[in-house]
Amino acid sequence: MIKQPTSRTCFLCGRENNYGLKMVWYNNLEANQVEATVTIPEQFNGYPGIAHGGIVAAILDETSGRAVMLDGNFDNLFVTLRLNIMYRKPTPTNTPLKAVGWLEHKGTRGMKVASELLLPDGTISTECKAVVVRPTGEISKSWEHERKFWRVEND
Repeated sequence: MIKQPTSRTCFLCGRENNYGLKMVWYNNLEANQVEATVTIPEQFNGYPGIAHGGIVAAILDETSGRAVMLDGNFDNLFVTLRLNIMYRKPTPTNTPLKAVGWLEHKGTRGMKVASELLLPDGTISTECKAVVVRPTGEISKSWEHERKFWRVEND
């Protein structure tokens, strides 16, 4: 599997974000999916032992969006236009989970992507469908100073 880059300050993948999840995604080209593992700390609960739905949505938003980089173009960044979440089962904290994402439709201006968060037994806790689009030039330009921190880190 091919490791995707991470950033410096992102809540989900930021290497230097002391409050973040420090997730790492991999391109699984055989399955045509992007994959990551995550354990949501108890401090991000909505109820004791249950992850807050907003945290779960953020994980799926990022995972589905990273599916656009399955082609290996790690500078191919998009932003979310629409995110639809279906919470199927409570997502536990302090439990290893697997996030998988994939591309459903590739368009010229946007893409349809999807993802799931899986419990240790493989059951889907939450799933999402999203539409991602290329950011405007103004937004892309504002990210330029961080580009040097967008990289694949050695384990």
